[in-house]
Amino acid sequence: MATEKQSGKPQGVFYRIQQFNQHFLDRYLPSENTILLLTAILVGILTGYGAVGFIWLLNQAHWLFFDVILTWLRTPFGKFAIVFIPVLGSLISGPLISFFAKEAKGHGVPEVMQAIALNGGRIRPAVVVIKAAASAACIGSGGSAGREGPIVQIGSALGSVLGQLFRLSEARIRNLVACGAAAGIAAVFNAPIAGSIFALEIILGEFTTSYFGSVVISAVTASIVSRQYLGDTPAFVVPSYSMVSPWETLLYLLLGILAPLVAWAFVTSLYWFEDKFDAWRFPDALKPAVGAVLLGVLAIFVPNSLGAGLEFIGEALAGNVPITLMLLLIFGKLFATDFTLGSGNSGGVFAPSLFMGAMLGGAFGMVVHQIFPAITASPGAYALVGMAAVFAAATHASITGIIIVFEMSGDYRLILPLMLATVVSTLISMAMRKETIYTLKLVRRGIQLQSGRDVDVMQGITVAEAMRDEAYTIPYNLDLTETVAQLNEYHRRGLPVVDENGDLYGIITISDIKRAIEQGVPSNTPIKEIAVTNVLVAYPDETMAEVMRRLSVRAVGRLPVVSRENPKKVIGLIRREDFIRAYNLALANRAKVQHRMDQLRLRKVDHTEFAELEITADSPVAGKTVTEIAKELPYDAVIVSVRHPSGLVEVVHGNTRFQPGDKVTVFVTDESRGKLLESLVGKVSSANTER
Repeated sequence: MATEKQSGKPQGVFYRIQQFNQHFLDRYLPSENTILLLTAILVGILTGYGAVGFIWLLNQAHWLFFDVILTWLRTPFGKFAIVFIPVLGSLISGPLISFFAKEAKGHGVPEVMQAIALNGGRIRPAVVVIKAAASAACIGSGGSAGREGPIVQIGSALGSVLGQLFRLSEARIRNLVACGAAAGIAAVFNAPIAGSIFALEIILGEFTTSYFGSVVISAVTASIVSRQYLGDTPAFVVPSYSMVSPWETLLYLLLGILAPLVAWAFVTSLYWFEDKFDAWRFPDALKPAVGAVLLGVLAIFVPNSLGAGLEFIGEALAGNVPITLMLLLIFGKLFATDFTLGSGNSGGVFAPSLFMGAMLGGAFGMVVHQIFPAITASPGAYALVGMAAVFAAATHASITGIIIVFEMSGDYRLILPLMLATVVSTLISMAMRKETIYTLKLVRRGIQLQSGRDVDVMQGITVAEAMRDEAYTIPYNLDLTETVAQLNEYHRRGLPVVDENGDLYGIITISDIKRAIEQGVPSNTPIKEIAVTNVLVAYPDETMAEVMRRLSVRAVGRLPVVSRENPKKVIGLIRREDFIRAYNLALANRAKVQHRMDQLRLRKVDHTEFAELEITADSPVAGKTVTEIAKELPYDAVIVSVRHPSGLVEVVHGNTRFQPGDKVTVFVTDESRGKLLESLVGKVSSANTER
């Protein structure tokens, strides 16, 4: 492959550094352990200084917005001046995210997990700068978000860039990404153990010896750096709390049951707002400002909902916050974070979940302390446990929840109730919702993670996308002869059976009818006598992977698809052949996702796109196979799949024949787009393209 110099293109600094590093490694051949040790230390140093710089930037932004601008605005606007502050910050962060690094949108951790799972850990260098600047503008102006999400993404990006500079393998780059995440948490919260566990439990999704050593080294190194500038004290100064009575265990257990309810409301509302803002036809760069208007109005009534709220958590842990205010702030913080991150601003969900947990625990502690004063600790103890319980419920990371609160408080005496409430909260949350606040975003993109890796493309396709729309059914009062005629008419070997109200009664197949005739059942027997009534069903919002497992257990060939609102109403049918269609559709979707990620990774627009073209009766390729038209296609265009009018999605091969009504997914460069349109559809105006 020609280098930039050979091709006449100027060599960039990034390229020259890569060449120097590769030359150094090739010449001196250091051992793998040496490389891991040195790079882990370097990532820790860079992330430690990055965290110090980020916190300094946050403080400067807070001073500018609240000590300067707000003071000036209060003269003409009074108490309403607070509305303008988050809006001004969002007018900075919104355009930065929209125009320079869309990966910086939101809390950042899902993007890191996606980079590790699908992109070999590669993250663009621009993310470091844009994430820091956008998050500082957002949080510094009162945006309700945490600083841990940005520093995780910043540290991970630093680790990724370092791995790319040294031209390390994808496995080593992923390792350095995890090192950066651990170092970020360790530096910001002065919690190296929690940072290490966070990286292993959430970012990587696995605990292995090969990862553990380097992650811990980075976390410790970052903590050493940050302590030189930020001090060596816990994030919260907590009074000495301990269990007063063994009976108190039951109360902490009850708190562990309440915590997942708050976490569920938080995750659900956050993604609801995100969906609404994403669907809104409005400039992306200005959407965070709209969310900031809502946040500013909320701040007039609930001012403590602004910012990360770490200082106010300290007040709750000390037992200095009234119960009414804590109850109000549970919901105030929930909506404040929804307005901030749901509208596309930049920040973390770590601190908001800790905040809501502290308010829930503190309020709960006040109630039980009033009822059982002799056997309960002060409300601050329950606030401390509530922090871990709500965080763990939102992330399903019970170990991280326990360790982070323990390290941030520096008090070991509440470890038993902390462990109990956190584990119970996590188990209940997992029963309520399979996905976490981090993985839910990835699942909605068709990415299913298991142990930090993408699994089973069928997890990304729902029953609604794969099922046959024709809800053919058979009345249960038809006899065997009439049923056979119906099955032949619909070209089906089996169909759902419905009663006189149209409700699902059972299912009948050709095999059932043959078996009945062989047993001497009269041909005029109503099929309700032989239909299988113990029927497995599927729901439109289920994944095809779930349905496939169900089919394999019972060895059946088809499942009626029913509505969740009315489980007796048949809306479709899933058959074994539909799984081929679903698999092809999943592969096509995955290719699109991977292409978009590659565009981001390459740090440039590569002038290629996916497009969907519709074949008409007048198209030059109608009735022809791929082999027959291959010579007419541009060399840099790739036909990925064909969606037939029946709904079947087919991965293209040489024998694939194009028919009118087919929708062809193609991968093409901008230069060849016109020629491809002419080759496939004849006229550009007749093509229905979707990017």
